[in-house]
Amino acid sequence: MPTATLDGTVLAEATDDEVLHIEGNVYFPPSSVRTDLLEASPTPYTCPWKGECQYWTVALDGTRLQDRAWSYPHPYPTAFDRVGRDFSGYVAFWKEVRVS
Repeated sequence: MPTATLDGTVLAEATDDEVLHIEGNVYFPPSSVRTDLLEASPTPYTCPWKGECQYWTVALDGTRLQDRAWSYPHPYPTAFDRVGRDFSGYVAFWKEVRVS
């Protein structure tokens, strides 16, 4: 079962069938993510094929890791064909967050 953790705290957990693997990153379905540990970041980015990205700051026990999570709230419809299904709102993690 894929799990995203930071300092022993589970940030997201889902079954193999629920997660998506896109460009080497594991994307967790929105329902599996601890959104209480994420704060919207103002960092702008638009992927040429996925669309506008929403970055998140991971906030845990006084630690704030800027832009260590991201999602695509409204991906381009053509991206669904490339990925194989709708990944709207799925969340991926980076750097200090361990995904195993």
